[in-house]
Amino acid sequence: MKRRALICGISGQDGAYLAKLLVGRGYDVWGTSRDVEMASFANLHRLKLRKEVNLVSLNLRDAGQTFRLLQQIRPDEIYNLAAQSSVSLSFEQPVETIESIMLGTVNLLEGIRLAGLKTRLYNASSTECFGDTGSGVADENSPLLPRSPHAVANAASYWVVTNYRNAYNLFACSGILSNHESPLRPKRFVTRKIIRAAAEIASGIPQRLRLGNLSVERDWGWAPEYVEAMWLMLQQDQPRDFVIATGHSFTLEDFVKTAFEAIGKNWEDFVDIDSNLLRPSDIQHSKVNPSQANHVLGWRAQRTMPDVVRAMVEGEFDELKNEEKAPIPTNINS
Repeated sequence: MKRRALICGISGQDGAYLAKLLVGRGYDVWGTSRDVEMASFANLHRLKLRKEVNLVSLNLRDAGQTFRLLQQIRPDEIYNLAAQSSVSLSFEQPVETIESIMLGTVNLLEGIRLAGLKTRLYNASSTECFGDTGSGVADENSPLLPRSPHAVANAASYWVVTNYRNAYNLFACSGILSNHESPLRPKRFVTRKIIRAAAEIASGIPQRLRLGNLSVERDWGWAPEYVEAMWLMLQQDQPRDFVIATGHSFTLEDFVKTAFEAIGKNWEDFVDIDSNLLRPSDIQHSKVNPSQANHVLGWRAQRTMPDVVRAMVEGEFDELKNEEKAPIPTNINS
């Protein structure tokens, strides 16, 4: 029989790429959204997956609804990707962020426990939980020192998963993922904002790009690769948490420079620094070590930041072409 997977948050970047991976592996894939009738599922359409998956409405904050859905579907695997994922937005909506991440995780774990299911749970966590690593490098044994509502909620969710794994012998684990990007990244994220601006400038649409702190350092990977790590985590004999990253960190200025180099422009001619875009509390340095995933899962990132940026620029030109906003230039650096 086909294995059945439930992806909570299937409409997002990771959810859509994960659905593609699982459909390709022969899974019976189910996905949730707050309101299936109102959601556009643009990412699923873009990946030509809309007709390949089963979609159901679910509010993960509703424990009763979550329990009933798990009883009905009885999935072999659950991927919890549904929570609010923007660090910047979490400062504006701390209650929404903490509730969506914490309650959703608890309700899924309780649903599995109370229904007596043998379901394996993947929980999405973040390297933001480590806080500022300074001159050091964080791994699975490093302390969690969150510095944003988003990271606080993820850290708490991480410990809830650990508690249920130890107390109730559930197969539940957290993927502690570094930043990971793709053309499906929502436009509110600074990385997509940068890529969009570069593509529009190259296409003859004049504008200025406003950014905050360019010296922050992050580890940027390629989202389609990261969802494979999620799947691999649930195929192990024993549940275990893993840091998933490239192991190479760059500054946001490096990211911007690479994006504008891809269109043959000098980034300094188009970028303005806006102090209003600075976060109340930010992580200056984020460096992590994914060697455990390399050795145990056999997973290793193939694309680092420069590769990711170039792929995103190419994807943005395709998006502009589909929107018929402007002619696409032909003299773009590869």
